[in-house]
Amino acid sequence: MSSSETKEESVTEPAAEEGVEVSPAEETETEQVAPSEAEETETVEPTPAAAAEETPEGEEEIEVVEEKVYTIPLRHVWVVTPRGRRAPRAVRDVRDYVARHMKSDEVAVSNEINSEIWGRSINKPPRKITVRAVKDKEGKVIIYPAKGA
Repeated sequence: MSSSETKEESVTEPAAEEGVEVSPAEETETEQVAPSEAEETETVEPTPAAAAEETPEGEEEIEVVEEKVYTIPLRHVWVVTPRGRRAPRAVRDVRDYVARHMKSDEVAVSNEINSEIWGRSINKPPRKITVRAVKDKEGKVIIYPAKGA
C-alpha cells in the first residue's frame, strides 16, 4: 500500500469510530481504491498446459479418423456452366469430389472454403482449389483450406 492510501484509511477509520457520519462521496472514494488494488494482485497467468489445450478459433475439437489434402480442379465449372451459376456449381463440385474420394455421404464445407470460392463473385470462381478434408468417427467429413496454401 502506498503512503497516501494508508493516510486515507487512518483518516476514515477514526471518523467511523467516533460515530461521525461519513458522506457518501468519501465512501465511494475508499471503495474505488480497494477494487483497483485487488485487480492488480489477482492477475493470473495461464499455465503452459492450459495454453496447449486451447483450440484454434473457428475449429472445434473433433476426433480425426482420416485427414487428406486434395487439389480440386474446377476448370470444368468454367466450361460447362453459364456465368451466373459458376460459384454454386463449384461448391457442389467440391462437395461431390470430397464425398467420392473420402467415401462419405455427409460432407460439410467450412466458411473459409465457401468464402474462397465466392470471393470473386458468382461469375469467377477459382480454377482450382486446395483443401484439407477431415473425417471424424461418425463418418462426417468437413472441408477446410489447406494449411500451406
